[in-house]
Amino acid sequence: MNVAYTKVLAGALGSTLLVGVAATMAETKKVEKLQRYGSVIELRAEKLDEYKKLHAAIWPAVAKQIKDSHLRNYSIYLHKFPDGKYYLFSYFEYVGDDFKADMAKMAEDAETQRWWKATDPCQEPLSNHKPGEWWSAMEEVFHQD
Repeated sequence: MNVAYTKVLAGALGSTLLVGVAATMAETKKVEKLQRYGSVIELRAEKLDEYKKLHAAIWPAVAKQIKDSHLRNYSIYLHKFPDGKYYLFSYFEYVGDDFKADMAKMAEDAETQRWWKATDPCQEPLSNHKPGEWWSAMEEVFHQD
């Protein structure tokens, strides 16, 4: 939104709108620096129902920690491949300033650790995962807003 248009709106509708426009513009700048992440992991077939049940009612403290860690638009997709195995695809957008610090804070959270103890046995890292990696990071090859 250009400055002249903002001033016209502020003059016509009052200073409250200007504050709202400024907040929207600040949020837009924040969104512009977002980073997108995709990752994949195998889901153990015998744990399919358990994994779905856990995610159908995610624990409130875990949902809060995800938000507090500056993750947005977090989604996990499931697909059974022709090899008969199930795979999970995770996607989220990071809108914070220090990804490593936010992920470390999440990993230190007791409720998140408890969540991972429930979900990790359902998952099987890919055979070609990198050392220290649970979900395998994926390369983004295309994006369009």
